[in-house]
Amino acid sequence: MADSTEPARGADALLRARRTRVVVVGGGVAGLVSALEWAKIGAQVTVLDAAGRLGGSLETVLLDGIPVDLVADAFPAQAPALAGVIDELRLRADVDEAAPLPVWIAGPAVAGRASNAAPLPEATVLGIPSNAWADDVRRVIGWRGAWRAYLDRLRPPLTIGHERSLGRLVRQRMGDRVVDRLVAPVTRGLYGLDPDEVDVEAAAPGLSTALTRTGSLAGAVFDLLAPDGDGDGSATAPATRATLRGGSATAPATRATLRGGFGRLATALTERLLDLGADLRVDHRVTSLAAAPDGTWTVRAPAPDQAGDQAPDQATDAAAAVPSAASPPGEVVVEADVVVIATGARVAAALLDGAGIPVGADAPLAPVRDVVDLVVVTPALDGAPRGRAVYPVVAPGRAAPGAAGADTTPGVASAALSVTLPSAEWPSLAAAAGPGRHVLRVTLDADAARSDEATIDLARGGAAALLGVDLPEPHAAGRRTVVLEPPASRLGHAEHVTAVRGLTSAHPGLAVVGSWVAGSGVAAIVADALAENDRIRSAVLWPGEGAPTSDAGDESAGR
Repeated sequence: MADSTEPARGADALLRARRTRVVVVGGGVAGLVSALEWAKIGAQVTVLDAAGRLGGSLETVLLDGIPVDLVADAFPAQAPALAGVIDELRLRADVDEAAPLPVWIAGPAVAGRASNAAPLPEATVLGIPSNAWADDVRRVIGWRGAWRAYLDRLRPPLTIGHERSLGRLVRQRMGDRVVDRLVAPVTRGLYGLDPDEVDVEAAAPGLSTALTRTGSLAGAVFDLLAPDGDGDGSATAPATRATLRGGSATAPATRATLRGGFGRLATALTERLLDLGADLRVDHRVTSLAAAPDGTWTVRAPAPDQAGDQAPDQATDAAAAVPSAASPPGEVVVEADVVVIATGARVAAALLDGAGIPVGADAPLAPVRDVVDLVVVTPALDGAPRGRAVYPVVAPGRAAPGAAGADTTPGVASAALSVTLPSAEWPSLAAAAGPGRHVLRVTLDADAARSDEATIDLARGGAAALLGVDLPEPHAAGRRTVVLEPPASRLGHAEHVTAVRGLTSAHPGLAVVGSWVAGSGVAAIVADALAENDRIRSAVLWPGEGAPTSDAGDESAGR
């Protein structure tokens, strides 16, 4: 029987929620999800974003009349936290599952064309084969590589956790050719990391345990891929089989997007926040964060030069934020009980360091990439002859794409980190493009001094080399420069996040979310944002008690 005090506690929590002032710094998907978690329980929510638009990497624009996602365009088909948000926003009917197309890998350029292009072998996990003698594996690593990989069966198994580096583990057991020709293209394409930087257990949960159990790395991969086996028996193993296996034209869809563009998620979040009365502001770059002795926070941001710079739906709420007599003219000061920092690592570290919370010293350097989307008309890409994506193999002794010394000559395969074909992968985008018209996404190392025109030319040349076709001048193109925050699969990432959150959790009313703590991918970012905001929200609504277990209490707290 429920405690008779539960209704009173629920009413008290609701009153506390309505009195709570929440500032979310950053209006990307982590910030918008965080804001919604507070707005829907009645808190006073203000979102401050430095950019001129909300949504961060979720941005859909019309290129040649086609809705094209410029950066983020997909999420795992099995992502419970994100699925809940999609359902809440009534977008379920617009989910578009990917066509089951393989990923290809392509060797170094010869005469301006990538050599030895082939589909990623099917029975692989992160490029690691379950059978080195399979025809599709030998085609890539050759007989010499197959014989070396076979030695894996003869070596003693490693103890669990003995080798955390994916690259070193595979090199020790299967040799250089498997790492260089199979694993490296995948990890660079998926994570922007060399294999030696990838944490085995984070990228392929259950692989180490399966290695110990089966006695070989090939056996471990076979175990993870088995349709009725789940590796170490953990809940993550089925997801590992679904998302990290090699390409297959008959495999079930593991990725999805939204019809009309993934940017619709940001639009729906924004509209819902406005309906709930949240104060959303763009062109507000937060410059400082300070804690008061009473546990509240002061957030400062220069206001736009002119009030007319703001759209009507970003108009300021004088009750929520007012210029301070002690602040410079034009500066906006927001007092808050809760601050959620949802920016990139560099900005977050600067704000926290300024507030006396030093988290930036051990932050890894994040690479910067140019993402170029092209719309081209050519029959050469009809039928997706090289699947949904092509990742380059780096020649021995040559710098990897994006690394210092990499060749960025137009038409050279290594100029592109990857090329993907969204119009081949997404049925709704293919229908919007129509016959013969294709959308390509090319990722390059960033160069701030390179013009848009030169970057687009470089992208077209790199895409042509990897795809093995001549590409005409694009009908339309878009370029975005993005910072690749360290993915969760990077060695040391978990330890770094634990240290950061150990520092921030000591400060009531402070949360840190976003890709630099959650890892890359919208699904991971959303799941982390929900969990972190639930933690801090429980502390605010039920101080010193923890959330009640009754149904009424759960509903009053939201998610």
